[in-house]
Amino acid sequence: MSFLEKAWYRKAGWLIALWPLSIFFQLLVSFRRWLQRIYSRPEHISVPIVVVGNITAGGTGKTPLTIALARHLREKGFHPGIISRGYGGNAASYPMSVNANDNTTEAGDEPVMIAAATDCPVVVDPDRNAALQHLLSANDIDVVISDDGLQHYKLCRDIEIAVVDAQRLFGNGMCFPAGPLREPISRLDSVDYVVVNGDNSAINERAIAMGIEPKIFLNMANGEKRPFSGAPFNMGSTLQAVCGIGNPEKFFSVLEKLPYPIDRFSFPDHYNFTIEDFLNAGIDEKQPIVMTEKDAIKCKTFAKNNYWCLQVELNLPDFFLNEFTKKVKGFINLSDQEI
Repeated sequence: MSFLEKAWYRKAGWLIALWPLSIFFQLLVSFRRWLQRIYSRPEHISVPIVVVGNITAGGTGKTPLTIALARHLREKGFHPGIISRGYGGNAASYPMSVNANDNTTEAGDEPVMIAAATDCPVVVDPDRNAALQHLLSANDIDVVISDDGLQHYKLCRDIEIAVVDAQRLFGNGMCFPAGPLREPISRLDSVDYVVVNGDNSAINERAIAMGIEPKIFLNMANGEKRPFSGAPFNMGSTLQAVCGIGNPEKFFSVLEKLPYPIDRFSFPDHYNFTIEDFLNAGIDEKQPIVMTEKDAIKCKTFAKNNYWCLQVELNLPDFFLNEFTKKVKGFINLSDQEI
């Protein structure tokens, strides 16, 4: 976590000096949102678009929710496709169609993880409209999910889902750069669903609780699986928790439930790991290294037998999934009638 991020969540008093800049930032975002409302829907977009995003900087659980919704829609007979900015990637050209074997330094870590987890068409482009057009022209799909992009107002949308981290909430409640908010908290009143990663009691009556439960450890070198519960590693082991995610403390706190001491190694969000990073950090090759799925996908080429990935299961209430499915189906039926 950067110095500024720590100040946001510590609610440091000196941040009030940045308040004038945050007002300007709010006005800019509001203007962009107004422009999006006055533009008509492009003719080439004939499928519903679902945007999964957040109103705070940093990780909240958007990508796991995107994966879960894509899987759910596939199970219900839909043919979803996914678009993303491809943050952290640097492709030679855009738009870029992504598959599970692509290099994360080109495609970005989250798009590669999504492609591997969903088996859905995935396209990345900093211009999400360009990604959307390429996705629609190259694939037979009937619904699009945008991983992030709640503030990308050039992209039209039919369903908005905002994800909130129950652990960190909204920091000091101020907008960037004085606080972590990309938009005021009141923006949650206008989205279709507010999904809270963790306990939802601290948000509002509309909040939908999303639980992320650790399930198994997967060996990144040989594919061995071990249950999360109990004592999956030899007693006396020290877990070396390595992660480059927006909220590393959430990952560390999960591992603290196990009966082992933990050494924490935190890197910037979307960090592109190399073997030198592990050597320079003084990580012990004889002790287990545990990573998130997002980080593990960047370390497959040099993973050894002590490298483990923690796989999780996301739980969503049935009433939300049923209502979401009906809403998507309603937009598809509406499009068919217009045609």
